[in-house]
Amino acid sequence: MPEIAAAPRRRFVDVADGQVHCWEAGAGGTVPLIMLHASPGSARMLRPLLGRLAMSRRALALDARGNGDSTPLAQATPEIADFAAATLAALDALGIARFDLYGTHTGASIAAEIAIQAPQRVRRLILESMGLWDAALQAVHLAKNAPSIEPDMIGSQFNWAWHYIRDQHLFWPWYETAAAARLSIGLPDAAALHELTVEVLKSLGSYQMSYRAAARYPKRDRLALLRARTLVASARSDALHRYLDEMHSLVAGSQLLSLAELESGAGLDEAAIAYTRFLDAP
Repeated sequence: MPEIAAAPRRRFVDVADGQVHCWEAGAGGTVPLIMLHASPGSARMLRPLLGRLAMSRRALALDARGNGDSTPLAQATPEIADFAAATLAALDALGIARFDLYGTHTGASIAAEIAIQAPQRVRRLILESMGLWDAALQAVHLAKNAPSIEPDMIGSQFNWAWHYIRDQHLFWPWYETAAAARLSIGLPDAAALHELTVEVLKSLGSYQMSYRAAARYPKRDRLALLRARTLVASARSDALHRYLDEMHSLVAGSQLLSLAELESGAGLDEAAIAYTRFLDAP
């Protein structure tokens, strides 16, 4: 098993309209690696992979604006382009001019848009698991996938958040509970579910913004514009693995990687070895 870097440390960076929270570990490498997380949740869920990748480079995982501990964007309906611009502003504040970039799920959409907005700044790009919805599925996701939740006097938001996170691991999509939608990956342990639930509760009023923006993002059109050296990847246990070949066909010159799974230490080791090989290749 590959070694894991020292436990990532937390930091905040001030930006013009708030603060961005991130986890940081490691040192060295050609350029820093910036990591962008899936929805719902925060960069906390990337710490196991961050620790592995940071053995050979400086790596930072950022909470998307309005997720985890990062200040929400001011727009009522921000788009992926807004999240990308806000991420670039945070990297400016961190003094990071050029970087490698990894994004998974919602983070993959933000990462792709960053590479389109600032191609001169992105050395290499890893896009992991993107949903290439058709119009019908996009409409359903926008209606059901990321509901707006308000706190109430009986605390029903706590029960909702727990089951929301739990069902993300049981069904795909989470709101379809028929047998055909059942996932095979199994549940994380109670402590991991609690940690993920707390991250959603922190940003209860804004968690849905990035999720909905990713559903609206015209991925097929935007992926065709990428020019960075790109690896497209997905775990076969991921519900979005079904779109991997199409992702590969849309990103000119991209490399393709199909992983077994990312739920165990062994799966994370496999991913870290493959991602490091891509980032370090001549």
